[in-house]
Amino acid sequence: MGPEPGARPILVIDDDRELCEMLASYLGGQGFAVSAAFDGHSGLERAVAGGWDAVILDVMLPELDGVEVLRRLRTASDVPVVMLTARGDDVDRIVGLEVGADDYLPKPFNPRELVARLRAILRRTRGAGADETRLSVELGAGLLELDPATLSVRLGGRPVSVTATEFRVLERLVRDAGRIVEREELTRAALGRELTPFDRAIDTHISNLRRKLGRDRDGRSPIRSVRGAGYQLAPGG
Repeated sequence: MGPEPGARPILVIDDDRELCEMLASYLGGQGFAVSAAFDGHSGLERAVAGGWDAVILDVMLPELDGVEVLRRLRTASDVPVVMLTARGDDVDRIVGLEVGADDYLPKPFNPRELVARLRAILRRTRGAGADETRLSVELGAGLLELDPATLSVRLGGRPVSVTATEFRVLERLVRDAGRIVEREELTRAALGRELTPFDRAIDTHISNLRRKLGRDRDGRSPIRSVRGAGYQLAPGG
């Protein structure tokens, strides 16, 4: 039996064939059409070929590990990626987010949680209605411009490459420029879920954005940390 009409194509890259079969069956009933690759090289090749709404990528893969797959994929594609990591392995999660993952899920996981993560990311990737208005704010390093329709960013006229999730983090900060935005608010806005204890995903996305946006003329990042409160985008001329 083929996929349901309108099913959203998802690529799973994981050497656990039993898990891939389970995800194909479960996600198939949730409006997704799952294809699988069982090693890093073939997974990367299929991911780069395109046509996927999202990629589910395991960190531990034969031939080419998941972090390296993601690193190479990000040079060619901004497809949303959910990393699967070993439970308790914070290093893999942080490295995956630094390289360009949109979110992560520790194994073993509840497939319902995976569906929730996928839907949240895809909603934010597609954008909607009133949120399509272009945004801009003057920073010390130049005019920062965001286009929600294409998830594109420009700073001082030059393009800045960001993932879909990084875009949503930055979008929220721009909409509230000058105001402190709590980590909980950013997590809901960018990841579509509640912040949980020891969850550092949003902080890693902020770190990535700081690196990509560079520093103002005064040598500071335009994204400021406010201890115990959250983050603030500081406008400047």
